[in-house]
Amino acid sequence: MKSLPIGKQDFKEMIESNYLYIDKTKYIYELAKLSTPYFISRPRRFGKSLTISKLYYLFKGEKELFKDTWIYDKWDWKEYPVIRMSMSTITTNDKEEIKTLLLSMLYKIANKYDVEIESNIPGYALLELMENLHEKTGEKVVVLIDEYEKPILNNLFDKEKAKEIREIFKNFYDILKDSEQHMRFLLLTGITKFTKTGVFSTLNHLMDLTISSKCSEMFGYTQEELEYYFKDYIEKAINQLNTSKEELLKQIKEYYNGFSFDGEHKVYNPFSILNFFFENKFQNYWIDSGASSFIINYAKNNQIKPTEIVNRYIQPDTLTTYEIESAPPESFLLQAGYLTFKSRHENLGYLLDYPNNEVRRAFSKLLMLGPLNQEENLKNHLIENLFEGLENRDFEQIYNEMIKVISNIPSNLFEKKKTKYETEKQYTRKQENYYHSIILTLLYSAGINVKAEELTYRGRSDLTIEYKDDVYIIELKLDKAEKALQQIKEKGYHHKYKGKNIYLIGIEIDADNKILKEYIIENKVNL
Repeated sequence: MKSLPIGKQDFKEMIESNYLYIDKTKYIYELAKLSTPYFISRPRRFGKSLTISKLYYLFKGEKELFKDTWIYDKWDWKEYPVIRMSMSTITTNDKEEIKTLLLSMLYKIANKYDVEIESNIPGYALLELMENLHEKTGEKVVVLIDEYEKPILNNLFDKEKAKEIREIFKNFYDILKDSEQHMRFLLLTGITKFTKTGVFSTLNHLMDLTISSKCSEMFGYTQEELEYYFKDYIEKAINQLNTSKEELLKQIKEYYNGFSFDGEHKVYNPFSILNFFFENKFQNYWIDSGASSFIINYAKNNQIKPTEIVNRYIQPDTLTTYEIESAPPESFLLQAGYLTFKSRHENLGYLLDYPNNEVRRAFSKLLMLGPLNQEENLKNHLIENLFEGLENRDFEQIYNEMIKVISNIPSNLFEKKKTKYETEKQYTRKQENYYHSIILTLLYSAGINVKAEELTYRGRSDLTIEYKDDVYIIELKLDKAEKALQQIKEKGYHHKYKGKNIYLIGIEIDADNKILKEYIIENKVNL
């Protein structure tokens, strides 16, 4: 079997060292055959840098690297001068150091082509480099910029610093807009798209491919690619995990599939898939590979609640209307990969949800450790008790863990007093939703199969837990537990689970004392 290219971002190294390569050259052919300037954003570790690398070697004319790929006999293999830059290498937030590093990258490329740059202003130095390369080689220049906004993202929680850095890059990228006469091809990649007075007020000539169906499967692995390229690793996992192919593929799909960038096509997280086949264990690979503290801080600063960011629609222009530091949380979380498009509605827009079990569980864990203020060792103990309660059909034990989580939340995080613009009904629902979101986060982080606001023919149930042959249907109310239980019965939330061992549970919320006051449970066996 070929080696798994975990962490590999250089196409030449992958091919020459005989790493497994999933052929995506058909997509880069469709981009590279035109001179259109492009932008595309994808979450981290989704293959942006590898794509930049492939384009670099393509435009350098290194035909033999592409020998066994789709593009091999379709490209003209003409060599062009290439300016390739990765902004992820800029980790400082000092303005002058950033300018110095930009100039250093440009001077290095100039030396490679034996041309000179006289300007010490990054934007003008970039223009001078393009002009000189075009004049010396007689060919227009290819410009490839990876993670264009990384230095700005590094300072997301310092708005003034982010604004300063954004201005530097706005001036730098501004040169690209008026350099068409020197440019054969331009691609910028990143995680997010800045707008208005930011970088993309300058780069408004780029064709944004982020939610284009033409590129929806360009990054990540499709189901067909998974089963074709990883067939040997699939067989190995089947033997090691002592399971069937059907069951293995089902579990892999639930855990790592589900990312959609157009609301129609779905792909697997490539980083998670590579690590899964290396370890043959279902773990949280992608979300645990970095940025955990960043997301915890982001969730705290934006007071993120699971019930307010999933199962709701978002219009496409929400992704391009704000600067990222002032954008709605769902916009940032979508672009960063913590949410995805589940479907698309002609009028309502895109429906948001977690991509898969890995992200749902791991993101909820980060919320538990961040805004919900749970310690790691306490959280692990909670999870053990939750599963023990499910295994023993002991809801009292599950209920006690819910109480523990709520009691550990700082009082200032609970819903504030009713505003003058809210009706009593709206305020009550908002309070109920907060407790709902806490319990949902707890259950998600534990990896429990739970559905929130499951739609039935007469309404939506708050929470539905499925564990083996048992189903727990839970309703929370700022009212007596009996009324919550009665609503489940009247609305018939449990009818769709006929044949299961069903528990109907009404829980009373005491918002004044910030606690769950009591619960009532009824067991409906094989209705």
